[in-house]
Amino acid sequence: MKLDEIGAEIKALRKEKRLTQEQLADIAGISRVTLGKLERGQLGAIGLKTLDIILDALGYEISFKPKNSFGLPSLDEL
Repeated sequence: MKLDEIGAEIKALRKEKRLTQEQLADIAGISRVTLGKLERGQLGAIGLKTLDIILDALGYEISFKPKNSFGLPSLDEL
């Protein structure tokens, strides 16, 4: 996942969990405005620890995967 896609994914996960921005922001210990910026792809004000807290509240964690050569899907993705 690219950095500019993280916010949209968090928004989708938040809505799937039926959480408001206010509720998720309270769980993560950030302002609703900050969460809104993250959801719009403005990541500059979000630290890695805060991102981890938000994802934990949604039941996800940060993980790494290798980049695919030439944008082709890996065998696991097929």
